[in-house]
Amino acid sequence: MPLNLTAIYTIWLREMIRFFRAKSRVIASFSMPIFFLVFLGLGFNASFKFSGLPSGIDYIDFLAPGIIGMALLFDSLSSGLSVLMDKQFGFLKEIMVAPVDRLSIVIGKTLGGTTTALIQGLIILIVASLIGFEVKGVSGLLSSLVFMVLISVSFVGIGMIFASKINDMHGFQLITRLFAFPVFLLSGAFFPSTNLPTWLRYLHYINPLSHGVDGLRFCLIGTSQFSPIQDLFVLLGFCILTMVSGTYFFSVVEVEG
Repeated sequence: MPLNLTAIYTIWLREMIRFFRAKSRVIASFSMPIFFLVFLGLGFNASFKFSGLPSGIDYIDFLAPGIIGMALLFDSLSSGLSVLMDKQFGFLKEIMVAPVDRLSIVIGKTLGGTTTALIQGLIILIVASLIGFEVKGVSGLLSSLVFMVLISVSFVGIGMIFASKINDMHGFQLITRLFAFPVFLLSGAFFPSTNLPTWLRYLHYINPLSHGVDGLRFCLIGTSQFSPIQDLFVLLGFCILTMVSGTYFFSVVEVEG
């Protein structure tokens, strides 16, 4: 069955309207990453240097791609709340009986969650530039968008899986936080992985967000821990896996609904 582009656009537009109408969500989603960026970036950059930082890289330059990854991670996961709300208020059942294929619904919701996460990531990048972060040219900025999209789509898929299996909003928020904080802290966003114990370093290596943040660092400041090609393919494989899984679990919820 061909994709229903009208349905995809309508669902995407609904997600956009829902996001911008929830002003408290918009403010809260921007506040925490900017807080980390400004206070940690400026404070640590002026007070001391982390061991393991690449030569010639200030801490604010090292931190900014990590905070962008943080913003993308948390906002993408929280997009699963829209699925949960649709389940609770009956909208999911309404679109289930509509003549729209499930894949189009999933794509529309994924694009909505990805767009809101990208908006947040780009705003964090602008704020970082205002406090001293320097991007490695226009080509680096454009290539970083590829990694931003892959990070966002990947964790929107994870959020969709959680929302498909969980029926309580409080439970969803607790589970996503329990999942997100270890993923974020082990991504090397705050400090180089060389500062981690050996057993934690292995978890860092297999963490998909580690490759996303590393790819962003390569694009934006020209330094990386892994090969940029490795980062790209690891993240792409994870993105495909989460979207296939998210689509499956979403479809099962509709059948059961």
